[in-house]
Amino acid sequence: MTAPKPKMDLPSPQSQTPPADQSPPPASNQPPEEPNAIWLQRGAIAIALLYLAAILFLPALNVFIQAFQNGVGPFLETLQSPDFQSAAGLTLLICVLVIPVNAAFGICAAIALARSQFTGRAFVISLLDLPFSISPVVVGLMMVLLYGRRGWFGPALEAADIKIVFALPGMIIATAFVTLPFVAREVLPLLEEMGTDQEEAARILGASNWQVFWRITLPNIRWGLLYGTILSTARALGEFGAVSVVSGNIIRKTQTLPLFVEEAYKQYETQAAYSAAVVLALLAAVALILKTVLEQVLSKDRGQKSE
Repeated sequence: MTAPKPKMDLPSPQSQTPPADQSPPPASNQPPEEPNAIWLQRGAIAIALLYLAAILFLPALNVFIQAFQNGVGPFLETLQSPDFQSAAGLTLLICVLVIPVNAAFGICAAIALARSQFTGRAFVISLLDLPFSISPVVVGLMMVLLYGRRGWFGPALEAADIKIVFALPGMIIATAFVTLPFVAREVLPLLEEMGTDQEEAARILGASNWQVFWRITLPNIRWGLLYGTILSTARALGEFGAVSVVSGNIIRKTQTLPLFVEEAYKQYETQAAYSAAVVLALLAAVALILKTVLEQVLSKDRGQKSE
C-alpha cells in the first residue's frame, strides 16, 4: 500500500507580491538643446571674439610690440623726456581738479532727482545724459564760440584779462563737461533703490541733514560713488576731442598725454608715441580692473540687501 503524496500549499493570488514598477523615470523638464542651436551659439561667440580681436586685442598688442621692439631703454627715455613729463603732469592736474568737482555735483544732482518729484524731471535726466550724445569735438567748438576772442563772452573776458580758450581753464571746462554724467548716473539708481525710510527715521530721532548724509546716505552709495569716479577718471585721462579744440596743443603748456601721442606720431617719433600710448593703455587697464572688482562688490552688496 503506497503512502499518499504530501499536499503542496500553493500561494494564493492575494499573497503574491506585485511586480516592481518598471515604468521609465520621468523626463526632465528642460528639453535637450538642438544641434542647430548649439552651433548657432558657438558661431555667435566666435564672431564676437573675432570682432574683439580685430578692433581691440590686436591693436593693443601692436602698441606694446611697437613700444618695446627696441628694448626697454627707449621706452624709459620717453618717460624721462621733458615733453612727456609735462603732458603727463598736465593730464593728472586736470583730473585732480575735475574729478572732485564732478563727484560733488553728481551726488547733489542724484539726491535732487531721487528725493524730489517735479515737472520736467525726465527732461533734466535727459540733459544729464547730454555729454554722452554730443561729439567732444562739437563741445570744443561750442566753447570756442562762447569763450573765444570773437565769441559771445570773448570781449568781456579779454577786457578782464581772463583767458579760457587755448589755456588751462578751457581744458578743465571741456573735461568737466565730458565727464559730467558718470557719478550722477551711478549714484541715482542706488538712491532710488535705498528709499527714504532710513533717512526719515534718522531725522525723527533728531539727526541733522548733514548727519543723515554722512551716516546713512553716503555709506549706502559709497560703491556707486567710487564706481562713477573711476569711470570719470578713465574718461578724463583719455579725453582727446574737446581738449584738442580748446587747448591749441601747445607743447609744455596746453598739451595733455593724448595730444602728446598725436603730435609725436605726426612728427614721425613713433617710439615716443607708442610709449605714451602704452602708459595710457596701462592706466585704462587699471581702471578696467577696478571697475570689474567694484561691479562684483556692488552685485554682492545688493544680494545681501535683498536677503
